Amino acid sequence: MAIGVIMLADGCAIHSKKNIYLEDNVMNLAKFPRRRYTYYETPIEYLANLTKVMGGPKIYMKHDDLLGLTSGGNKTRKLEFLMAEALEQGCDTILTCGAVQSNHCRLTLAAAVKEGLKCQLVLEERVAHSYNPDASGNNFLFKLLGVEAVRVVPGGTDMLGALNQLADELRAQGRKPYVVPGGGSTPLGALGYVSCAQELLQQSFDMGVNFDHIVCPSGSTGTHAGLLSGILGNNANIPVTGISVNRKKEIQTDAVFSLTQRTMELLECENKPTKDKVVVFDDYVGPGYSLPTQGMVDAVQLLARTEAILMDPVYTGKTMAGFLDLIRKGYFDGCENVLFLHTGGSPALYAYENTILNGVK
Repeated sequence: MAIGVIMLADGCAIHSKKNIYLEDNVMNLAKFPRRRYTYYETPIEYLANLTKVMGGPKIYMKHDDLLGLTSGGNKTRKLEFLMAEALEQGCDTILTCGAVQSNHCRLTLAAAVKEGLKCQLVLEERVAHSYNPDASGNNFLFKLLGVEAVRVVPGGTDMLGALNQLADELRAQGRKPYVVPGGGSTPLGALGYVSCAQELLQQSFDMGVNFDHIVCPSGSTGTHAGLLSGILGNNANIPVTGISVNRKKEIQTDAVFSLTQRTMELLECENKPTKDKVVVFDDYVGPGYSLPTQGMVDAVQLLARTEAILMDPVYTGKTMAGFLDLIRKGYFDGCENVLFLHTGGSPALYAYENTILNGVK
């Protein structure tokens, strides 16, 4: 049994003989500074009611909607590594960007609050005139959490350029900003999902359940690429399928593959990813990012009414719609156990109330 390494919030490392997947420290995360915002493993739940309804493989859910920070979500894992770097650099202000109901912005702001830092947001109106400063959902939480400033820009804006411009303005005022790119999807941020892969592999062993397939949302690519890096780096050989929520298959595949390569290089992993390991479906995006589809509405309602689980309208709702459709089409035939990664986002539901209850008009 190999020795695993666990990184504590204060930067100290302890060793555990529990994790059988870290042979010869293939994926040694302990060399990277890390903050801790979640002090437990997120649970894996067997969805018996949904499995019965679908009549397909046994469906399990990894509950990253229960991660730490305000209302949880996948960005928490990425921020543990990104915020550690910001603190090491002595930064006093965190800058990030996202759509007008961005879960990533909510969680980045929450991490800044935890660390006693200021936070400013750049929000992109990916749908024209969609920003409402008085909206519910994450917009309400931005104000409640005490965001220092919000800058709204038109759809199609170079968001990294906008963040860097804002950073330059703050430096001119004598401040020390740290830029977190959209979704926290850098090789450093993706380490959060390398960690998640190692966590779920250990849970699989402890549960005595072998997962034949993993399904996750594929957006800014950090979650998909990090998870794939962790699975490949630990020689787990479990297929990972991503459901795109924003881009066409070819573009998304290239983006996920690029970040997977860079993440595994950061880890100095001997295993080299191949592009055929990146599987993306773009059939469930609908008219565009954050724009509702009836499939999403049906999936959100089904999960609420069979398992009392809230999905979000932008990421997990569309991903679940794709997952359920793929089950119906026989994509998972031959699989006994399939794992769905719930990446959170339920606060955004409250900005889509009428659509979720009454459907897409």
